[in-house]
Amino acid sequence: MRRRILGFGAALITFVAVAGCGSSDSGAGDSSSSGGGKTTTVKVGIIPIVDVAPLYLGQEKGFFSSRGIKLEMVPAQGGAAIVPGVVSGQFKFGFSNTTSLMLAQVKGVPVKSVVNGAASNGKVGGDVTAVMVKKDSPVKTAKDLAGRTVAVNTLQNIGDTTVRESVRKAGGDPSEVKFVEIPFDQMPAAVDDGRVDAAWMGEPAQTVAKAQGARVVASPFAETDPKLTVATYFTSAQFAQQNPDLVKRFTEAMAESLEYASAHPDEARQTLTTYTKISGDVLKNLILPSWPADVDMASLEKLAALSEEDGLFGDKKPDLNTLFS
Repeated sequence: MRRRILGFGAALITFVAVAGCGSSDSGAGDSSSSGGGKTTTVKVGIIPIVDVAPLYLGQEKGFFSSRGIKLEMVPAQGGAAIVPGVVSGQFKFGFSNTTSLMLAQVKGVPVKSVVNGAASNGKVGGDVTAVMVKKDSPVKTAKDLAGRTVAVNTLQNIGDTTVRESVRKAGGDPSEVKFVEIPFDQMPAAVDDGRVDAAWMGEPAQTVAKAQGARVVASPFAETDPKLTVATYFTSAQFAQQNPDLVKRFTEAMAESLEYASAHPDEARQTLTTYTKISGDVLKNLILPSWPADVDMASLEKLAALSEEDGLFGDKKPDLNTLFS
């Protein structure tokens, strides 16, 4: 775990170096125009998961093209690739969980959230992420996770922070939970094989695990805050300052996409087939997040406080107003 934290810190130092010597060219790069300069092609770094369905749906419905934006989605493994890609100008916008953005900011990485991405749906026992155990596991509640091994997709992030809060609220000692890093798609097998006592799963891993008989023992997002803002779309502070019109158009198109996806969940669900291999019963049964157009600052303040309690930010604190408003 210590090696993982040090490695992440080194990566963030690299981000700062890239930002400090970044080009002042805010326009072209991977952006091009057509039709007399009326349409701009914009690369967006994304993680191909359920949460980004509104982005693809908005593209399909013309919410971006009507504002002169042609999207080019570039899949990445996670924020560790997306954040430096945005700061260096490889992507104009990116998608990241809010804890990663806070951590980047306190490390001096110049990022700026521009519009909401996804939130908890607020349903304990039916949220977009859950801590799951084998059917015959002795773990009955989050309190029982103390002293056991729980898988998360990345250490020192929104997963282990919110899992600790679920344990704390259930009356357990969060400091006694041992976290290990396993990719989401490998978690159902890890739980089923007994390699870990439990796993914090997103979708579709959660639905796959349920089909194997796994049980939900905690809903960390909903239990931390039923309106928890989980992820947002962001850009670099420099790009936001130098391209206010494009940022405004992207933000408006994304907000419309979020509103449409919220009102048409079946269409949002079907959109998953265009950028993932999800289909059949998994597609039908997986749980969707909430897609409000605005971030919930109260939930972010709570998440930041919990992250500080975990020692994630060192001796600094994130400036949430600068980052998210």
